[in-house]
Amino acid sequence: MAFKVPNKYRVREHMLLPSDDSDGNNGYFEIPLEEGVVAKVIASDGMGWDHVSVHIEEDGEDQTPTWDEMCRIKDMFWGKEACVFQYHPPKSKYVNNHPNVLHLWRKQMHKFEMPPPEMVGLKHKKSHNKKGWG
Repeated sequence: MAFKVPNKYRVREHMLLPSDDSDGNNGYFEIPLEEGVVAKVIASDGMGWDHVSVHIEEDGEDQTPTWDEMCRIKDMFWGKEACVFQYHPPKSKYVNNHPNVLHLWRKQMHKFEMPPPEMVGLKHKKSHNKKGWG
């Protein structure tokens, strides 16, 4: 699925990042995930990359997004079957403008090779063996 922003959550009046429909997939979005929990997302699609940065505000406090929250955001912007990445760059390339932000990336017009699922884990987890594996 192509990268597409959930436009109904676009923040049109923002001190630093105002945007409107003419900005396409670029802008700032506040997405309610549950009562008291809002994903604050900056989206962009320039330089050949689709990108979202995400942090969570829960009851007024900044939080780092959970795995499930990042999955929900990924599905909103790319769909359930898209493959996107969180990069862990070399330390010398770190950029950290906000301590609670995580990023999702997808190179446009490129199909990523993924590792075999069995290298990630068991699809249908069975009971633990005596060593505690599996």
